[in-house]
Amino acid sequence: MSIYTKKGDRGETGIFNGQRLSKDSLLIETVGVVDEANTFLGLTAAFAKDKKLREKIIKIQRNLFEIGAILAGAKPKMDKNLPKKMEKEIDEMDKVLPVLSHFILPGGGKTGSLLFMARTFVRRAERRVVALSKKEKVSSNLLVFLNRLSDYVFTLARYSNFKEGVKEEIWKSVAK
Repeated sequence: MSIYTKKGDRGETGIFNGQRLSKDSLLIETVGVVDEANTFLGLTAAFAKDKKLREKIIKIQRNLFEIGAILAGAKPKMDKNLPKKMEKEIDEMDKVLPVLSHFILPGGGKTGSLLFMARTFVRRAERRVVALSKKEKVSSNLLVFLNRLSDYVFTLARYSNFKEGVKEEIWKSVAK
């Protein structure tokens, strides 16, 4: 099978139901942004030295791939319990993390910094799915999952930094 089909040479692409859409349609843009988040998480996993953290990231990637497929018209169903499962993991990580009483600056160690960046991609994907949901029917499960996922990735970033012994930088206003 060839990687190039030439079917997209006129600015259109196909989705699972066989429909052809403009590559700049809101749906294709949304699927693309989910793919960006997924790809950045793949980069993050490549740098993660902690095996368990890398496994968590890859699990997130599989779920994001599923979301992209669902948005593009595939029929797989998401596990409705994923947000609850992420909440449980967040709560477990929070038990060992310093109490969050201030805004913190994104950054830290290599993996933590990459996870903070990945969170921005997840947030962008969430914004695109919200925009799409105003024009087309989108499962509320996708919105809940993406919202919780950004919290989960944020906590993974903090946890990674904590495990590496990297101190969080508290945000302080520069306004005087």
